[in-house]
Amino acid sequence: MRIALAQVNPIVGDIDGNMALIREMCERARNQGADVVVLPELVLTGYPPEDLLAKPHFVSRNLEALQEVAHGCEIPTLLGFVDRDEDGRLYNAAALIGEGRVKHVYHKRNLPNYGVFDERRYFEQGAVDGLVALGDADAALTVCEDIWIPETVSRLAGDGVRLVLNISASPFHAGKGISREEMLRSRARDNGVWIAYCNIVGGQDELVFDGRSVVISPDGTVVGRASSFCEDLLVVQVDPGRESAPEQRVEPMGGAEEEVYTALTLGLRDYINKNGFTDVVIGLSGGIDSALTAAVAADSLGPQHVHGVLMPSRYSSEGSVNDSRELADMLGIATLELPIEDPFTSMLGTLESAFAGRPTDVTEENLQARVRGTLLMALSNKFGWLVLATGNKSELSVGYSTLYGDMVGGFAPLKDVFKTRVYALAHWRNLQGPVIPEASIAKPPSAELRPDQVDQDSLPPYDVLDAVLTSYVELDRGVAQIVSDGHDPALVSRVIRMVDASEYKRRQGPLGIKISPKAFGKDRRVPITNRFGG
Repeated sequence: MRIALAQVNPIVGDIDGNMALIREMCERARNQGADVVVLPELVLTGYPPEDLLAKPHFVSRNLEALQEVAHGCEIPTLLGFVDRDEDGRLYNAAALIGEGRVKHVYHKRNLPNYGVFDERRYFEQGAVDGLVALGDADAALTVCEDIWIPETVSRLAGDGVRLVLNISASPFHAGKGISREEMLRSRARDNGVWIAYCNIVGGQDELVFDGRSVVISPDGTVVGRASSFCEDLLVVQVDPGRESAPEQRVEPMGGAEEEVYTALTLGLRDYINKNGFTDVVIGLSGGIDSALTAAVAADSLGPQHVHGVLMPSRYSSEGSVNDSRELADMLGIATLELPIEDPFTSMLGTLESAFAGRPTDVTEENLQARVRGTLLMALSNKFGWLVLATGNKSELSVGYSTLYGDMVGGFAPLKDVFKTRVYALAHWRNLQGPVIPEASIAKPPSAELRPDQVDQDSLPPYDVLDAVLTSYVELDRGVAQIVSDGHDPALVSRVIRMVDASEYKRRQGPLGIKISPKAFGKDRRVPITNRFGG
């Protein structure tokens, strides 16, 4: 049996476009001699459709589309859609179509409701296994989370199933490709079954899906693996009567920094393209964050679609201005230079009487960031460019950012990237071909909002800070647990206070690409009004 895994990049809500994508892949699979085609979870609607599911006409159009696709489909094809019963209850469903009709419908039995997943908000649980005959094989239809539950596959194998088909929409985070594949190999080995797993690919708001669809034999061998982070059609010969098979096409996964960088470029490109933008604009400071953001943007969209803006102030060093110019030259992006001295001086003059008798403090520093934010938004309004915020996860965690200033933007590519990883990604990118000035990487990070300012005037060293943040933000550990790792108790308490006090800022910032197991946004929903002290 030749199984084709059609790893596609649908768009949420674009049912007609998704239908065309399904038909194209089915035709390609047929031309390559496939006996069965497998497409991802909820491929008809795009994933996740979220509150579009509250619109009855949206669900109805998806059901109509299923019939339309089935009518023109001769080859057996498994795809994801939203089913609705006579009482109006919705199901995350898989349909096996072929011979011009819908032949079998399976309702997902295990609904994830953690992290970014809210499936119990929308769907009812299925109650019946999806047992079907495919050729001479007894097969089972499963949807994403079903296969993560060991008992599911054990039960199916006990019923005589030799082939498990799984349609999935499993979002990426760093390292997940390896852990997910090891889980699938365990399911195959532990139960003596073939597994054909088809994952979605592409960016959807803050989520990125990495593809990496696989076929695994009963001895746990990866017989075929599709490409990472791009559409692909993987056709693999499967013999349900055999325990093993040689590798047929196994694409490499790539290293840790490569996969994160590729996820960032894919997530940004899809957000821009799927939302109808063409160009982006970035404030260039000469620092590492804006440099990496510009590199990701140029690699995602092409340098002709990236616009850098230099906005020097009285505190900007000559080196930072020159580093920004060198970055633009290395990337091949156009720049504007808009000094902020005049508007900053004007605002200080306007506020002089109101601030009379008060010492200069962070207020005046933030005014500079807000002037820059206003200029970037003006360019966005005039030219239709999307502003990219350049903040990283370390800064956003502790509130080392200015609301309505450097947090301004429509998208924040580095939102889920700790500062230590920003450096690692910059080094990795330069190994592929230098695009980030070495001075931007080597110099101490600084907001340059007052004379001789550096980040470590206000923050712990980033390697220490990121270790504490990982424990508190991503692992939900308390003060005592973090201190037990050897961290200074006063430092830990201070960092936690900063994180908790900055929740209101993060809620007002732009969304960004999830690359960690727990990102700010859907993953982490902490109340702003909150008196639990860490």
